[in-house]
Amino acid sequence: MYKFGDFTIYSFVERRFKLDGGTMFGIVPKIIWGRLIEVDEDNMVPMQTNLFVVDTGEHKLLCDTGLGTLLSKKESKIYAAQSESAIETGLSDLGFSTDDIDYVILSHLHTDHAGGTVKTQDDKLVPRFKNARYVTQKEEWDDAMNPDERTSAVYKVEMLQIIEKAGQLDLVDGDLELMPGVKLVKTGGHTAGHQGVEFSSGGKTVVYYADIIPFSHHFKVPYVASVDLYPRDTMKVKRELTRRVLAGNFAIAFDHDIEIPIGTVREDGLKTVIEAVT
Repeated sequence: MYKFGDFTIYSFVERRFKLDGGTMFGIVPKIIWGRLIEVDEDNMVPMQTNLFVVDTGEHKLLCDTGLGTLLSKKESKIYAAQSESAIETGLSDLGFSTDDIDYVILSHLHTDHAGGTVKTQDDKLVPRFKNARYVTQKEEWDDAMNPDERTSAVYKVEMLQIIEKAGQLDLVDGDLELMPGVKLVKTGGHTAGHQGVEFSSGGKTVVYYADIIPFSHHFKVPYVASVDLYPRDTMKVKRELTRRVLAGNFAIAFDHDIEIPIGTVREDGLKTVIEAVT
């Protein structure tokens, strides 16, 4: 838990999984990134879906929904899923339920970020957060509804359409102040319609830029995952964001980091130090 101004941000682990090291670190050689994180004999990087609940005092917002409970056997194998989804139990441990969530902000619609949007109830798929507005970029939605050979494995079209059919989908186009202190920022990079969100209160800001900076290690500009469709855009966004973070009173929420879900950043000589908030 981290309190800043009138806002409080909570984090919990929705699910643990693994992905290939080359996938996560792109052009950075393993001889370099291998010093930062330990992999298994198959070169798989341990990861987790860190979910974040922000309580503004008036509304409760959830950033992404993790892998969820609807993975097929093939998907479970691809993600090397190591645990069951903890959406409900994670929220419950924080004193919340799915009914308490007013907004679900979807950074993008890949399975590891949007898989938990729906659930099975009475043998039917229904929105998991029945009182929430699901908010994502229109460009991301359009791409998800029309996947190509590269993206069809990560967009579950029929599942995503459930929230549209339920009338709970809100599409935005570009940057938007969703409410006082909550700003959506279209980043592109990872996908064309990827978005981040910035929460500001009491002179402090917490940014959640999802797969633009999935691990604290990815704070460095050239550390870009090989699955990013537009890596130069990712680098451009990170270059500007890192400047702002180092210059201001910022914390960063990392969607896949196994050690630092929320961290502050400072410079120590020529080194950049990221420390978990307490």
